[in-house]
Amino acid sequence: MKFSEVVKPISYFKAHASEIVKDVVDNKRTMIITQNGEAKVILQDIRTYEQMQESLALLKILALSNKNFAEGKLKSAEKAFSDIRLKIKNNHSL
Repeated sequence: MKFSEVVKPISYFKAHASEIVKDVVDNKRTMIITQNGEAKVILQDIRTYEQMQESLALLKILALSNKNFAEGKLKSAEKAFSDIRLKIKNNHSL
């Protein structure tokens, strides 16, 4: 990523908003908008944002799994499936 191409002042964004949005969406780019020389906002197409959020969710699950493993909070696959089958059975009998 070339910062000279993706970092723009807010005045540039105001003057070229529709062009910038089209470029961000068409090229799946991320743009940094500055105000008074300081980075303030990230402009990103929605699909890229959604993919990033899904990746973060998976990383959180992985981190939690690693933490549980380190703390010894785990059960065998056999026990996990047995518990699931029991929950399903109990829900069907209600």
